[in-house]
Amino acid sequence: MAKTIDHWIDGAAFAGTSGNLVDVTDPATGEVTAQLALASPAEVDMAVGAATAAFGRWRDTSLTKRTQVMFAFRELLNDRKDELAAIITSEHGKVLSDALGEVSRGQEVVEFACGMPHLLKGAFTENASTGIDVHSVRQPLGPVAVISPFNFPAMVPMWFFPIAIAAGNTVVLKPSEKVPSAALWMAELWKEAGLPDGVFNVLNGDKVAVDGLLTHPDIASVSFVGSTPIARYVYETGTTHGKRVQALGGAKNHMLVLPDADLDLAADQAINAGFGSAGERCMAISAVVAVGDIADDLVTKIAERADKLRTGDGRRGCDMGPLVTAQSRDRVTGYIDAGESAGAKLVVDGRSVTPDADGSGFFVGPTLFDNVTVQMSIYTDEIFGPVLSVLRVDTYEEGVEIINSNPYGNGTAIFTNDGGAARRFGNEVQVGMIGINVPVPVPMAYFSFGGWKSSLFGDAHAHGTEGVKFFTHGKVVTSRWLDPSHGGINLGFPQNQ
Repeated sequence: MAKTIDHWIDGAAFAGTSGNLVDVTDPATGEVTAQLALASPAEVDMAVGAATAAFGRWRDTSLTKRTQVMFAFRELLNDRKDELAAIITSEHGKVLSDALGEVSRGQEVVEFACGMPHLLKGAFTENASTGIDVHSVRQPLGPVAVISPFNFPAMVPMWFFPIAIAAGNTVVLKPSEKVPSAALWMAELWKEAGLPDGVFNVLNGDKVAVDGLLTHPDIASVSFVGSTPIARYVYETGTTHGKRVQALGGAKNHMLVLPDADLDLAADQAINAGFGSAGERCMAISAVVAVGDIADDLVTKIAERADKLRTGDGRRGCDMGPLVTAQSRDRVTGYIDAGESAGAKLVVDGRSVTPDADGSGFFVGPTLFDNVTVQMSIYTDEIFGPVLSVLRVDTYEEGVEIINSNPYGNGTAIFTNDGGAARRFGNEVQVGMIGINVPVPVPMAYFSFGGWKSSLFGDAHAHGTEGVKFFTHGKVVTSRWLDPSHGGINLGFPQNQ
């Protein structure tokens, strides 16, 4: 009988009482490995209540002690990251090396949050006006919610909760119901690191839990990563209920390859960025825009590399694992069918892949289309699978116009050896994160992550200094301490002197 996965509330596992269970599946084998208890509205209230009760104590805990807990969590995570990577592979399907890379990138945000005493330092001006001093402080918001997607069960939550916790907030994390175990593993690690009960809670659930967090009067902010339609819904619902919201949406990321580029490098990076994690990345390259007469050579080089990739169980040293669910697999193969029907040239077909795996996993092999146009659904839609489309243009200007006309603006890259072209691209392209000969330009933790246009709802990007500001209120204090020689009455309007 499959085990039951519960919630984590107020420092301990809490068995779900709703009676609403869903299967958790190993995507490499198709085997149901557990059943997940989905939260009821009462359990939403319980998790938020625990975070609310813990907030006052945690907010007033000194920065020194909060930072000590952060450092302890960092050390424990570093020592046991292989355990977390194995959990991610078992529920998401990405290969172990990719899962370990995810954990390492999340760890960077933990390390950034260890510097919270410096990040929360305010400013001070003595004698701003005669006898008056002014200083600024940043203070925590309260209980905050993090709603994370299936594709990065560890990294995406770690974009948010280390900063939120270090700044003095308490957290309710709602992971994807497809990949719940990583969040619970991290909850246990927080307890081992000395985090007080109630500061970090995990609420498993579906739309009931999401809506409960978005509308709960005690939740101060919501951080979300997912598809654009849901991100828009989260932003509109959360802000309507008075919450501070950062909602990161979908993407259609382009790689512009100029005629002077190193085509072997470009082909290698198109493979890495297009097929890593089976294309289930919001920063995946899904559209290669080839400029001029290099397209034939570039397509040939990408196809040669794609044909050599080994698809299978991520625990067997394969290059690419499965998609997360059978529904995801069927959705992706449907797009491949549609691309063929629309007249795109199918160079590499992943529908008939023979995976290195046992059972009935959810596999689609690397897929490459050529002669794709901007009207085709394989270009317009975010497929979220291992499907790479090549578009051909005559000039740099045409390529930039395609990128800038796309409704998404998450990430993009240019491959060229021309510094002037690269600089111009960085200036002209209307996208939030840009790579110069770097295909997946995910910023380091001390910068901030976020796109433009329909890839972001709200004003704040994730982590970095924007993340610190998102999880804190700014406050400015103006003070005057009179010495015994001052006093008297003056009914005039106060003026700086």
